[in-house]
Amino acid sequence: MSIKKSKKNLHSFFLNLALQQAKKNLGNTKNNPSVGCLIVKNNCVLGLGSTAVNGRPHAEHEAIKSSKSSIKNSDLYVTLEPCVHYGKTPPCVKNIIRNKVKRVFFSTFDPDKRTFKKSLSVLKKEKIEVNARINTVSSNLFYRSYIKFKKENLPYVTGKLAISKDFFTKDKKNNFITNELSRLRGHMLRSYHDCIITGINTIIDDNPILNCRIQGLDNKSPTRVILDKDLKIHKKTNIVKTAHIYPTIIFFNTTNPKKVQELKKQKIKLVKTELSKDGSLDLFKILYHLKALGFSRIFVESGIRLITNFFKNNLFDDFFLFTSNKKLGKKGDYSFKQSMSKFLKNKKGYFQKVNLNGEKLTSYKIK
Repeated sequence: MSIKKSKKNLHSFFLNLALQQAKKNLGNTKNNPSVGCLIVKNNCVLGLGSTAVNGRPHAEHEAIKSSKSSIKNSDLYVTLEPCVHYGKTPPCVKNIIRNKVKRVFFSTFDPDKRTFKKSLSVLKKEKIEVNARINTVSSNLFYRSYIKFKKENLPYVTGKLAISKDFFTKDKKNNFITNELSRLRGHMLRSYHDCIITGINTIIDDNPILNCRIQGLDNKSPTRVILDKDLKIHKKTNIVKTAHIYPTIIFFNTTNPKKVQELKKQKIKLVKTELSKDGSLDLFKILYHLKALGFSRIFVESGIRLITNFFKNNLFDDFFLFTSNKKLGKKGDYSFKQSMSKFLKNKKGYFQKVNLNGEKLTSYKIK
């Protein structure tokens, strides 16, 4: 192996470690992207950091702060271009310059117009070497939601559904279709998103809490969004009873001032929303509103009707399908077979298919 190739692989290795740091708080950094950063000197990691929950401090600040040694003449590896603009905190390039970092390596240019490609000239002016666009394939995949949030009107939307081996989405005699390992994986997926959407029928049928029930991830439970056109939700449901713990928003359309006031007393945010042509709540208006509130990664976990509605309106960017290893036969209800053939045909799984103790998780890239 040539020395040049060996060095390239080394830089790729450290940026991959930085990406693992970025993944720690994906979906929990609000408007800011989740970034990972490493400080390296003589091939030893001196410091590491990731964007903090709620978006501040930034990863570069955390990595520099974590180092117990001087980082003068060190290499800084960061997944996203360091910011150059002033916000609630000074730009990261100032911190890099002040600490006399020798070289900066990053994977993806920040799509934010205030920073896009501007760090190059700022750092080079201070005689700091900059190497951009390393590990771009994995990094650009990771930042798909952030790039969409910055460039498009709608937030990034991921759907999730569980089906039996014979394509049913509901078991008439059991609350669960999939095994415990698959359900835990579902909770992990929730933690990667800042908002989870479901419909009122799911609330009535299953009475879920929609939090992350994995030890250590409860504080990463997404804001819960319920689509309830006629405000059918009952005050004794788990959603209402836990609204003081987990932020909750209900989108509705009916005129019911008394019910609205009752729900507001339970710390629930109510948003009256227009209907679409088919008489259901307008999904586009809901997503526009959620983006305006700062949500960038939306997770839709609901019954087949709402899932199909999102598909029909071409609103999914990703889709996760859990498939049980058991057939339900006569116990099954609400088949996904026709919709699966229509909406997932020719869509390739872009993550590795996961075996969950005999059950299967397949991830689809929709857009």
